[in-house]
Amino acid sequence: MDPQPEQVAYICGDCGGENTLKPGDVIQCRECGYRILYKKRTNRIVQYEAR
Repeated sequence: MDPQPEQVAYICGDCGGENTLKPGDVIQCRECGYRILYKKRTNRIVQYEAR
């Protein structure tokens, strides 16, 4: 069985509404129809090693 596609949360650039999209969905706000969405920041800690 294939795992369920992961939904990713985005924020609309116009109205600020939160949208969740799956792979293959149209990139468009569901509230106002604006087509510029910004990916939310992750909650996990990301650390890189300086060399």
